[in-house]
Amino acid sequence: MSELTRARDVSGWIGQVITWLIIAAAATLLAVCVLIPRLGGATPYTILTGSMRPDLPPGTLVVMKPVDVKDIGVGSVVTYQLRSGERAVVTHRIAAIGFDSDGSRIFTTQGDANDGPDPARVIPAQIKGKLWYSAPQLGRLTNAMDNAQRHAASVGIVGGLLAYAAYMFVTSARVRRAASKRVNKDEEVSV
Repeated sequence: MSELTRARDVSGWIGQVITWLIIAAAATLLAVCVLIPRLGGATPYTILTGSMRPDLPPGTLVVMKPVDVKDIGVGSVVTYQLRSGERAVVTHRIAAIGFDSDGSRIFTTQGDANDGPDPARVIPAQIKGKLWYSAPQLGRLTNAMDNAQRHAASVGIVGGLLAYAAYMFVTSARVRRAASKRVNKDEEVSV
């Protein structure tokens, strides 16, 4: 095998490794940001302020899974609506649990970096979920896109992965066919 052929083989191998690393990174991003939350019935949010530093700095993607309020204890990180029924949410830690006059739970929340608890108490109807997992800096990526763009990116990544898989399958079949033809020609010549 000549030096040129070896160099081409090595560069082809390096190209494939880089391509597979890019595909793996894209698939991981897609799974962490979209697929896993959807399959788990969870919702991804982005930390926008520094109130949850150092563990959850701004730009962190937090995935919140709905849980029974009985499974929320002091120290749990939750995302809750500022006012029941409205879109604005906050992600803070449960600092205390109390009960109102009818025996319903009331939660006191506080950001990890804040000096004191949040002034308003949180009722169970306001809680959107408890922290399932977080991914630093991925929130910045998802915030840069709206829902339609995220959906288009997901479809594009999945479509690209399928197209690449098809390309690799066809290329592999061609290489096997060409190798088979070479073997058959070599057998004819040697007879």
